Amino acid sequence: MRLSRLIQGFATTLALGLAVIVGGQAATARPATDFKTFVEGVWPDAKAAGVSRKTFDAAFKGVEPDYTIPDLDLPDRPKIDNSGQAEFTKTAADYLSAPYLEKLGVQGRAFLKDHEAALKRIEALTSVDRFTLVAIWGRETAYGSYHPPKDAIRMLATLAYTGKRKDKFREELVAALKMLQMGVPRSDMRSSWAGAVGLTQAMPTEYLQFAIDGDGDGKIDIWRSVADALAFTAKQLEGKGWVRGARWGYEVIAPDHADCSLEGPPDARPIADWVRMGFKRAGGKPFSRDELQQEAYLMMPGGAYGPAFLAGQNFRVIRLYNTSDLYALFVGNLSDRIRGGGNFVTPWKNFAQPRTTTVHNLQVQLQKLGYPMDKIDGKIGSNTRKQIGLYQKAARIKIDCWPSDSVLASANAQANR
Repeated sequence: MRLSRLIQGFATTLALGLAVIVGGQAATARPATDFKTFVEGVWPDAKAAGVSRKTFDAAFKGVEPDYTIPDLDLPDRPKIDNSGQAEFTKTAADYLSAPYLEKLGVQGRAFLKDHEAALKRIEALTSVDRFTLVAIWGRETAYGSYHPPKDAIRMLATLAYTGKRKDKFREELVAALKMLQMGVPRSDMRSSWAGAVGLTQAMPTEYLQFAIDGDGDGKIDIWRSVADALAFTAKQLEGKGWVRGARWGYEVIAPDHADCSLEGPPDARPIADWVRMGFKRAGGKPFSRDELQQEAYLMMPGGAYGPAFLAGQNFRVIRLYNTSDLYALFVGNLSDRIRGGGNFVTPWKNFAQPRTTTVHNLQVQLQKLGYPMDKIDGKIGSNTRKQIGLYQKAARIKIDCWPSDSVLASANAQANR
């Protein structure tokens, strides 16, 4: 009996996956399906997309999964894992570092001058302003100094095999294979851990939909042609709803009677309504008549511990390009700096970035208490901040819209009554 239990326990341990060494790297617990079997299961989808067997086999030659990257669904990996994304591991103040933004602003103005003709042509073609394009270029590539370190096929295959969003990355993997079939060299398929390719880091499905010839040489090369890469980015933004001539948003000063529980897209309204509520544009410049008619929502990425913004349609579009409030705000402020603007008017206060588990557990408890959560993912988005603020208001505790252990303790006590 004891031997039987020992054997059963040993088998269970193997199934859960003790760390092993593969190719010199520590690998963690494996999924149940063999990787080669998974790859072969992708073939029907690739074939239906027009990929030849020759291209398919060459793409996967020597490819093994990389179990070290974030966002994997493995038995011994924490379910909440944002370790690979600075947007979710740094405070807003750290992510929006003023010295770094100033440095990129100076570089951006020089880049704008060097590529002025191409940027003007792309701006006329797509409606996306050159300042935003240069800001995205600066954020994604540090003006050409960043080179993606990963193999895109390996990254996408790993995420499709054992990632938390398998269906999404399976689609991206097939799109990457289609790119190879179209003639993109295998050596060009370098990426971030999430499989984004090219100078401005975009997913393969975006390439198939939006990549265009930006320099007029008859080819599309988002790896070496700056004009092609920028035109590709502009077409993506245009396709996601970019509004010609509109700003991304505005820093504002909130009135004393307002608070961060007003935050979020569901409370979007014309800027004129925000002005009637007492919000003022930071810096004292009044809104124009056209600006007053634009719809915007309140966005406070540090809760009560930093500046407030009215985010417009083009902010939403940048956020669709990279799903993060902080990313969109970084690009927006950098574009302003390239135009000649500067730092935020309201300074950041001292506040700590909470542990991901604290955010996750607070989301769980707030949902139990009837506060709607778009996602329970441990990430501090506008809805999470808003619901925290509404809870704090109802509980009659300090309203700062920021996740913390003290707010979690309060929510735990309320949920367990």
